[in-house]
Amino acid sequence: MPDDEPGEGLVSRVRVIEQQPLAQRAAAYVALHDELARRLESAPGETSAGQGGEPR
Repeated sequence: MPDDEPGEGLVSRVRVIEQQPLAQRAAAYVALHDELARRLESAPGETSAGQGGEPR
């Protein structure tokens, strides 16, 4: 997979996380989860049904 493909940065980060000792790995996954959740929440786009979208 070429380095410029979408998601390659994420794959690289996961590879680095997997090389860490268990306690550090767990903390790194929590941080990654939090970052991805923030990015999803701030992304423009449609809201999911039941997620507080605009009333019709």
